[in-house]
Amino acid sequence: MKKRLAVAFTGPSNSGKTTLIEKIACQLIQEYRVAIVKNDPKDKAIFDVEGKDSWKFFQTGAEVVVTSPTRTTYFSHRQKGIEEIIAMVNDFDYLLVEGLKTLPLPRIAIFRNAIDENYFPYSEAIAIDDSIDPNDYQIPESIDILDLNNTDQIIDWIKIHAKVV
Repeated sequence: MKKRLAVAFTGPSNSGKTTLIEKIACQLIQEYRVAIVKNDPKDKAIFDVEGKDSWKFFQTGAEVVVTSPTRTTYFSHRQKGIEEIIAMVNDFDYLLVEGLKTLPLPRIAIFRNAIDENYFPYSEAIAIDDSIDPNDYQIPESIDILDLNNTDQIIDWIKIHAKVV
């Protein structure tokens, strides 16, 4: 069995986290099985359509699984820890996590225009574009600086630093 690797991404709103994860997933999926977990801290995401059967089932309070020939969707009323999510998904080579900055995973913080140094304690790397001059900041030596627009460089970093889960 291949080892399963996990890495997390964090950063301010509109910094490019989703776009970067999407680019990385599209590249990795050509050779590997990829799973993505996205944190929704403000509970804003809507995944079902009001009035449809699956929505009606979910309104009962039950755990709901919808299966079709091309996908399986799981709707839960219970918040799941990362270990439970990993056990559920199970079949992946790379797990990309957006958010959840307290998880003990190697983390890339993403910034555009400015770096928020409050992310440093949670980050092993930062990904920035040319709108930021890293010399303007006190970036700890332990944090790697990556080019936000160089997906290959970021994937190379992930292959070296991701945590086996």
